[in-house]
Amino acid sequence: MTGHIYRDVILEQHVRLFRGAMGAEFLFMDGNASPHRANIVDECLQSEDSTRMYWPAYSPDLNPIEHVWNMLGRRIAARQPPPTCLPELRGTLLDRWCNIHQDQIDNLILSMPRHYKACIASSRDILRINHNINHVILFFVNRFFFETCSRE
Repeated sequence: MTGHIYRDVILEQHVRLFRGAMGAEFLFMDGNASPHRANIVDECLQSEDSTRMYWPAYSPDLNPIEHVWNMLGRRIAARQPPPTCLPELRGTLLDRWCNIHQDQIDNLILSMPRHYKACIASSRDILRINHNINHVILFFVNRFFFETCSRE
């Protein structure tokens, strides 16, 4: 993924729609990956008047999608024999993704207040996190993943 692809595929095709639907309440959260921090991404977000949530490097995973990715990674790693080529990996990813039950995702979302409280207690920092953001992010990533896989 490059900054250009992130802008063209994620921001312009998907995030723009969410921002339009949510209006002034929209707060964009991404990670600190290099493509997220590219100048072209910053320029795009500024031109769309999108507010980006500050997310310091090496922050704890306070977004349930990170736990879902971890769950998916463990399921792929446990596959015997492991995928040996890209089409096989793609098929395995889609299969494992589709077999993550909604109740597992719901339980992750419901566990997040406990994670927030533990983080606040251990760091003594004040965290301002909107729980609804996690639902929007989870929906967005699920939708994007399935759209991307179905196009290929």
